[in-house]
Amino acid sequence: MTAYFLRRLLLVIPTFIGVTLIAFLITRLVPGGPLERELMQIQMGAAGAGGEAVGGAFGGGVEIPEEARKQLEKEFGLDKPFVVAYFLWLGRVCTLDFGTSYNYREPVWSLISERFPISLMFGLTGFLLGYLVCVPLGIAKALRHGHPFDFVSSFIVFVGYSIPAWAMGTLLLVVFASGQFLDWFPLGGIHSHSFDELPAIVRDNVDRDAVMDDFDELDWEKLPFIDKVIDVGNHMALPVFCYMMGSFATLTILMKNSLLENLGHDYVRTAFAKGLSPTRVIYLHTLRNSLIPLATGLGHALSLLMAGSYLIEWVFNIDGIGYLGYTSILGRDYTVVMGILAINTILTLVGNIISDVLYAMIDPRIRFQ
Repeated sequence: MTAYFLRRLLLVIPTFIGVTLIAFLITRLVPGGPLERELMQIQMGAAGAGGEAVGGAFGGGVEIPEEARKQLEKEFGLDKPFVVAYFLWLGRVCTLDFGTSYNYREPVWSLISERFPISLMFGLTGFLLGYLVCVPLGIAKALRHGHPFDFVSSFIVFVGYSIPAWAMGTLLLVVFASGQFLDWFPLGGIHSHSFDELPAIVRDNVDRDAVMDDFDELDWEKLPFIDKVIDVGNHMALPVFCYMMGSFATLTILMKNSLLENLGHDYVRTAFAKGLSPTRVIYLHTLRNSLIPLATGLGHALSLLMAGSYLIEWVFNIDGIGYLGYTSILGRDYTVVMGILAINTILTLVGNIISDVLYAMIDPRIRFQ
């Protein structure tokens, strides 16, 4: 089995090269890249400064000197053949140098590391709550298999699963945060503007409008820790619910089916024949074996380090890695896109191997060849 996992580790290298090579090729072939956008801005700016029509940028009137074009190609790394450029990028990635963002003009690693805690917080919370909710729900469905509770809960679970998470996020904002129906949660972000401190006079329930004229002279004080926790919790409630939707149905049905399968085994019937109580048989014997398929999914928790749904973070205005990737795709900031893709690919591949290792450790009957 050791040889199997060594081969899996070695396969990470060609798989990573294959994924990033295809993505790198797409960034070269897709029109409207960073070079074209920069040339367009230069042409439009020069046309406007010269009093010419902006339309000249599309067909004439403003010419870009060949030297300037070559300088821009060098700046964007487009002055070399595709294969050479890819392996130069791959060499830099091996030293954790993902290049410089075209739009932000900052190192890609800095942009990712700044947003890393935000996406990790949402991803880890959604992951843990998903298991904490889905495991008991799956157990309840298995023990009430065929009852109205099983049918109703299955209907609700699959209806929620069929709705895209970002669409559900928009619906939740309209219903619970817009004020048109309810105003229970904020519209987005990760905390309020007064997260660090706020005027003491405002905290004393004084009319805010009455003190706005002297706002700069107010007595500011630190926001208590418990208030910060409540504030962040209010901002996280709706996005985390959307994060959970993706795996909610899968985990729940997997837990139910696994428990039902184990309840039909001979050792369970033997335990009941010995006179053991149903609670002891189910929760001390059957449940432990039923959790094996779910426990192996813990290996994918490694990908939570870069968790971040592009559209969920966009809907809720969360400045995490997902939102960074979304804006980078729209802005053709391919250095950021490739940096996020490279890290996610490595974490996913290693996470799959860890899942197989956990499966073999938990269930001694499994032997990989």
